[in-house]
Amino acid sequence: MKQLMLGNAAAARGLYESGCAVVSSYPGTPSTEITEEAAKYKEIYCEWAPNEKVALETAFGASLAGKRAFCGMKHVGLNVAADPLFTMSYTGVNAGLVVGVADDPGMHSSQNEQDSRHHAIASKIPMVEPSDSEEARVFMDMAYQVSEKFDTPVLYKMCTRIAHSQSIVETSERQDIPRKSYEKNISKYVMAPANAIRRHPFVEQRLKDIEEWSLTSGINRIEKAESQFIHDGKADIGIITSSTSYQYAKEVLGNSASILKLGMVNPLPAKLIKEFASGVKKLIIIEELDPIIENFCRTLDLGVEIHGKDMFGLCGELSQNKIAAAFGKPVAEGIQLGVNIPVRPPIMCAGCPHRGMFYALSKLKVTVWGDIGCYTLGSVAPLSAMDVTLCMGASFSGLHGWNKAGGADNEKKSVAVIGDSTFVHSGMTGLATIAYNQSASTVIVLDNSITGMTGHQQNPTTGKNLYGDPAGRIDLEALARAMGIEHVRVVDPYNIEECEKAVKEELAFEGPSLIISRRPCVLLKSVKPLPALKVDAEKCRSCKMCMKIGCPAISMKGGKACIDATLCVGCGVCSQLCKFGAL
Repeated sequence: MKQLMLGNAAAARGLYESGCAVVSSYPGTPSTEITEEAAKYKEIYCEWAPNEKVALETAFGASLAGKRAFCGMKHVGLNVAADPLFTMSYTGVNAGLVVGVADDPGMHSSQNEQDSRHHAIASKIPMVEPSDSEEARVFMDMAYQVSEKFDTPVLYKMCTRIAHSQSIVETSERQDIPRKSYEKNISKYVMAPANAIRRHPFVEQRLKDIEEWSLTSGINRIEKAESQFIHDGKADIGIITSSTSYQYAKEVLGNSASILKLGMVNPLPAKLIKEFASGVKKLIIIEELDPIIENFCRTLDLGVEIHGKDMFGLCGELSQNKIAAAFGKPVAEGIQLGVNIPVRPPIMCAGCPHRGMFYALSKLKVTVWGDIGCYTLGSVAPLSAMDVTLCMGASFSGLHGWNKAGGADNEKKSVAVIGDSTFVHSGMTGLATIAYNQSASTVIVLDNSITGMTGHQQNPTTGKNLYGDPAGRIDLEALARAMGIEHVRVVDPYNIEECEKAVKEELAFEGPSLIISRRPCVLLKSVKPLPALKVDAEKCRSCKMCMKIGCPAISMKGGKACIDATLCVGCGVCSQLCKFGAL
């Protein structure tokens, strides 16, 4: 049956058809929908884990129990999961284990442009990479075949454009995969040094075997140029590419170049590349981010002119226009509106519960260590209430180091903020080091009762699981006290005065303290908006104080404040700033 399907949905369909039984993931754009779509199949058990490391270890456990398993994450999440991943390369698996990772060239929703192929190379684990939705479905089953045939976890690499674009897939029925029995094998699964050293040669030989398999599996293919572009038995141009870059190359070049389209990007097929290069006059590597294929080709002594990053650059995602320009072809003309369209920067929603706390922090002029989540937008003007954002969970531990180095001068005028989901992901250990090593650090959990930035996924503090069913719930106050934080208080971020008072008092306290800024995300279905505020134009003095919170529902028109009733949720934060009662 043919269907138009999102790349991530097609990947989930591949999980279903391949007989996958267990999925454990941590949400991260652009990977999130794979797990959300997989949860729609009753035959697959799906869950959100507290972080990617836990998710991968859970999937590994399911594999050893004899069921095919999957773990999904975004590229920076693979850093968190790297510890178990690298050792799983040595242990191997029982039932098939596929690790999905979605890269984000162009950083549409990420803090870096990391290329996950480096993890595949460093961990010596095979990586497959689909270039459309149909391959997203088919490659999932191939990944499980490779996993079980060669006793290895398999990395399954997506990127933003493949994950979030749609193309035709042809679905098939689910395979009935019997549970594989577990056999105790200490030398294989207990990675003490004496056992691990004996597994290393197996890993090296496995890569060679997988490379040989790839030569006849059909996962990599050669598409020959049309005859008019072949002279003296060689194509004028040969392209080696993969993923979305393949789609761009085909759109720009058509059949004017021979193409080696790679579906397995680790290990790279040296024999196939040599065969392909012998039939072209010039070799051009088209790949996003790092020159991994290009550098590999340069080690093979191909005897042909090679180009790659000298044409396309290292930064950002590729596009049809970039490739066309590199080949001196006309680029597609965009729609000319005849007007300058203003930039629309990301901003916290109208009524966002984080805004009141950030306003208080901005007013107090404290140094703010931030974290990863929608609250990172607290760094945007006019609030500009954030100084540093590094990675998931770094705010608390970063503040601790900042305070240990700066002493009381820092402790009395610095805080850290983190979301509830990110706190459970990797912020708890930061809080533990503050309590254990006793810095007088004031930290704030911005508890909006959901994982907001990736699209409202549940987490261990919400009391609901992935399916929305009742689940175990972490009590943040009790947890903090159990970890040794004696000063714990809860504030309503819609109350600016309360937020400001709490921050002042906890900064003055000689010891670790935690503030929980608690109010659910305004976009949750359970949150009912209040009537929109209105402006009394006669009372408005055009002072623009209400503009200082950066709410998108407020603007100035005709010299007076104006509230967009279609956006305003009646939170009342702006009215607390107006000294003239105009709101």
